[in-house]
Amino acid sequence: MIKDNIVLIGMPAVGKSTIGVIAAKELGYEFVDADLLIQKREKRLLREIIAAEGVEGFLKIEGEVNASIDCHNSIISTGGSVVYEADAMEHLKEIGTVVYLSLAYEELEKRLSNLKGRGVVLREGQTLLDLYNERTPLYEKYADIIVKEDGLSLEETLSEVGTVLLSTVGDGSFATRSVPL
Repeated sequence: MIKDNIVLIGMPAVGKSTIGVIAAKELGYEFVDADLLIQKREKRLLREIIAAEGVEGFLKIEGEVNASIDCHNSIISTGGSVVYEADAMEHLKEIGTVVYLSLAYEELEKRLSNLKGRGVVLREGQTLLDLYNERTPLYEKYADIIVKEDGLSLEETLSEVGTVLLSTVGDGSFATRSVPL
């Protein structure tokens, strides 16, 4: 199967949507926001789904939506909690090159102010640091490529994503479009 999509994973506020939109424009790709697909299907905001269905109910819905994504030549921005759903992640790995946008905890903490308002999946009593420590090994497990954003501007991160994607063109895992972003 040709992997002609780029799947962005990582913690909330690492820039998956921002980087995804810009990269899609630069590559002539479609942009797919998995969180918006969830909201469209459920006709509710993420935080409303979490409040009504609980964490496990939300994760089930998120897994179903991500496992059903069917697109080509697209940049797919996932929600940060997608890595909890193995079936969804296996599907995303089959259809795309998974890029983990990694950011040090200290920088992430500066970027995030209102976790609940963003629709972030937090279990009762869980802190941002707990979440970071729990998810990081999962992001690393599923990533085909890791882009470390520490100390990089938006433009530098975008350039780094383009550089690492160029290195995958030859093995057939990424469509052979012009990649420098």
